[in-house]
Amino acid sequence: MFGVTILGNNSAVPAYNRHPTAQIVTIHDQLLLIDCGEGTQMQMARYKIRRSKIRYIFISHLHGDHYFGLIGLIASLALIGREDSLHVFGPPLLKEMIDLQLKAADTMLPFPLYFSPLVSDGLLVDEKKFTVECFSTYHRVECKGFIVREKRKLRKINKLEVLKYPIPAIFYERLKDGEDYTTKDGDIIKNEWVTMPSAAGRSYAYSGDTLYDHQIAGYVKGVNLLYHETTYLKTMTENAKKRFHSTTHQAATIALEAGVGKLIIGHFSSKYENIDVFLEEVKEVFENSDLAIEGVTYMIPFAK
Repeated sequence: MFGVTILGNNSAVPAYNRHPTAQIVTIHDQLLLIDCGEGTQMQMARYKIRRSKIRYIFISHLHGDHYFGLIGLIASLALIGREDSLHVFGPPLLKEMIDLQLKAADTMLPFPLYFSPLVSDGLLVDEKKFTVECFSTYHRVECKGFIVREKRKLRKINKLEVLKYPIPAIFYERLKDGEDYTTKDGDIIKNEWVTMPSAAGRSYAYSGDTLYDHQIAGYVKGVNLLYHETTYLKTMTENAKKRFHSTTHQAATIALEAGVGKLIIGHFSSKYENIDVFLEEVKEVFENSDLAIEGVTYMIPFAK
């Protein structure tokens, strides 16, 4: 499985039963948490997310609606007796904040907490089945976006073709890795003769808070699913610029320029009670779009 569950889709102030930003990315057997706004734990309970399964947490920037729920989550994991390590990635100052709050509460964590400061763009996590990298967005404070990429699976054995050649079954695993086979007589049996390529690895990009920035299209080029903030409607371009946020048309333009498979939008301003118009506007530019609705899991599709 590779999907994104929305826990919070609102901007700075909770409103209209919408909550600050938080998302769970499920990739195979791993749960990743991207941002952790106020109320994230309650949303996890509501949507039956097993917080104990979270191994990696990524905090995009130090505006409260993206991290005020973090220390509560860490404390709760301690209270339930977590022993597995937890890896937190975030702005350098976040480590000092975590340590200060734990010290003030005289809390000793029963699990290893590893903190990695987000200083430069690039690779953050390299697991067997996926990677996570970060890129810079253009916000009022230092802010990062994240890309989760599924690693391409091994090649598939073509059962009809492989039996035509004297290849021992013990070598099949190496065929899956893309190796050619050399017979005892020195003849080379090309890998592509007896195997088939697997589907390309899928990808999900989370663009952190940002004003309209063409560079983001380059960072997220060709991803299967893109989340981009749309704090304001298209008529609020100047307000968006002043507050370092984006509008519906701006987010859709990034998706169009990047050639992504699908776009989901969120981080809605609390000035809007009805968010249906956000979807109407974004579809004017990029048709394959959807609202990031709390409690909904958006599956990352394979490229067509």
